[in-house]
Amino acid sequence: MLWFRKRPAKDSQSNESLTAKSRKPPNTAFRQQRLKAWQPILSPQSVLPLLILISAIFAPIGVALIITANNVQNLTVDYSHCEDLANLETFTTIPTKYTKFHFKRKASVQPTWKLSENNEGELTCQLQFEVPVNLKKSIYIYYRLTNFFQNHRKYVQSLDIDQLKGKAVPDDSLNDDCNPLKSEGEKVIYPCGLIANSLFNDTFTSVLKGVNNTETDYELSNKNIAWHADRKRYKKTMYNASDIVPPPNWAKAYPSGYTDDNIPDLSQWEELQVWMRTAGLPKFYKLALKNETASLPKGTYRMDIALNYPVRMFGGSKSFVLTTNSIIGGRNMSLGVVYLIVAGISILFGIIFLVKLIIQPRKLGDHSFLNFDDATESESRPNTSDIPLREIL
Repeated sequence: MLWFRKRPAKDSQSNESLTAKSRKPPNTAFRQQRLKAWQPILSPQSVLPLLILISAIFAPIGVALIITANNVQNLTVDYSHCEDLANLETFTTIPTKYTKFHFKRKASVQPTWKLSENNEGELTCQLQFEVPVNLKKSIYIYYRLTNFFQNHRKYVQSLDIDQLKGKAVPDDSLNDDCNPLKSEGEKVIYPCGLIANSLFNDTFTSVLKGVNNTETDYELSNKNIAWHADRKRYKKTMYNASDIVPPPNWAKAYPSGYTDDNIPDLSQWEELQVWMRTAGLPKFYKLALKNETASLPKGTYRMDIALNYPVRMFGGSKSFVLTTNSIIGGRNMSLGVVYLIVAGISILFGIIFLVKLIIQPRKLGDHSFLNFDDATESESRPNTSDIPLREIL
């Protein structure tokens, strides 16, 4: 006779403890991975309409972008070598490799330049150029720098936000990223850091002077050239003039340092605000002047540029850019070209798939392409039908 011993029943507390300690996921569709999924089967019949749709969308957009960018009219003059090549007495023709322009009508004369010097030895490059057509508003003046890496990690971080917001930050509380331009002796450098110290300081006159038969000057403004967020962020400083010194490269503008009357008000200095918003590429444009209220009549104009900013030390160049604008910005053809390339690739693959479908059609799930019989393997396999089972084992 077999005797069975009844196991003692577990109490409710032990059951609750086991339930609480259970690491089993809840029985839901998401936790148990039972969610419905869609796995498309890519076939020529399904891919062809998709490729046609992509090309039908991207091609018109690309054409529209190219037409819009092509309507932008501009003039670019590289004046990096004005100090070396320009004449002190008369205007001379600028070499064609330093000029680039796109107008609806070709200019009759090549841009010219001339170098002038004042009593203090300061040099000014005078650019004279023709605008062959009337340019509708708005008109923008940019300066363009090349081979200047504002995107360097240490350069981008070399500032103190609290200083720019107007706070009188002491030396020991300044951002360490401002080093080595954090302080000079016992005085704080205001504003500290590499970005402010390398401020672009070539000066553009705020008027395009009409010359030759052009009697009307064209006024320009440096107001509202910075981003709205930057104009709100920068504040007038609370420093005393005795506590701060300008950055080393600002010595020409502040030869005797700061006084109570000449401390710069960063909230009104939009050229600095534009420069402090660092560029992402080593070739960049920054807005200097603009006129959004009046058109620029055709004629011959002159722009005077005070030469202060050296570019040879980093192997770069600086250019004067006069341009109109469009709904997508300046004259940039690359975006439209990319759209057309995508549309062209879609059309090309669509044609390839269509030809493949016509010449060599294939039914979806055709079992004729499957072969479960391998004659070579069956012939080489030994016949074990006559071998006793114990020998096989």
